[in-house]
Amino acid sequence: MIILTPDGVKQRFGPLFSKKFLVMVDERAGRAEILEQCHARGTIEWDAMNRSRAGGAVAACAVEGISMTMQARLGHHPVNFGAAAGTIGGQALEAVEVKGDEVITTWAGIAGAGVGIAACLPQAPGVIRAEYPAEEDLKVGGARTNHVRIVSPRYEKISFGIDDTDTRQEGATWVMALKCAEACHIEGVEFLTMRLVQLNPAVPSKTTNCVGSALTFAARPESISALREFVCTFVEDHTFSKDTGIAFSRGIGTGQESPFMKAIKTEILTVENAQEEAERLGIEYLDHNGRKGRIGALGAVLWADRGIEAAGLYGEHL
Repeated sequence: MIILTPDGVKQRFGPLFSKKFLVMVDERAGRAEILEQCHARGTIEWDAMNRSRAGGAVAACAVEGISMTMQARLGHHPVNFGAAAGTIGGQALEAVEVKGDEVITTWAGIAGAGVGIAACLPQAPGVIRAEYPAEEDLKVGGARTNHVRIVSPRYEKISFGIDDTDTRQEGATWVMALKCAEACHIEGVEFLTMRLVQLNPAVPSKTTNCVGSALTFAARPESISALREFVCTFVEDHTFSKDTGIAFSRGIGTGQESPFMKAIKTEILTVENAQEEAERLGIEYLDHNGRKGRIGALGAVLWADRGIEAAGLYGEHL
């Protein structure tokens, strides 16, 4: 086996195009989420389509601009890999394994896709080292096939739902939430995104638009406690309301089958309803109020990974 650091890969092949590589794992659910960024959208789109066709550890891929988020299964899985064809992908994710505080992803690529996994992805920020089974795997391009194991730090996905931080006189929850994320400089924590989640606009006790905010982070396990404390303290120190709710979720795909996904956008719920569902799903409340903001905070967590649909009314699409 040949082992190279990202700098070693760069020295061997020259600087290429991967801008980010980050893997979050949820061992209880047997799942991983892999985030990649490239200089151009075209490579990300081709990789996503071919990895999906190849199957293996890949469960789903989503592309936004130059970023790809890939849902994957932990473990080794057979792939439909080879020259791209009707049921075959030219690039494949064969395995995702957790080894202590590291994650190992195993890849195969052919031709230009082999350059992608052997020369480009291993030099991305976030990679610790690349392990090549044989010297042949370091010969890229043409019609060659390449294999590589990419080792990266183990992260977990952390989501916060925040609601009711404003009043009719002042404040905006999304502004305070985004300021919170940008003020977070904890080692081992990376801010992923902030999402505005449209709740039920028919709720009579809303401020105006009835919108909660979700914050998602990738965090090293040893940094999660500090992240929880930071977000809770920041929100409670900067809120204008006595009804603020803060929900906390640790894991991938929180509550995707929950009936509250629909109810939070279509029904008028009680704090008790929200607390019961949060407990069932393993979602914690960090706020010290126990008031109506907990309803929207739960809704924000549940919709944190749902893309642009989170911003719309239930069933609304672009």
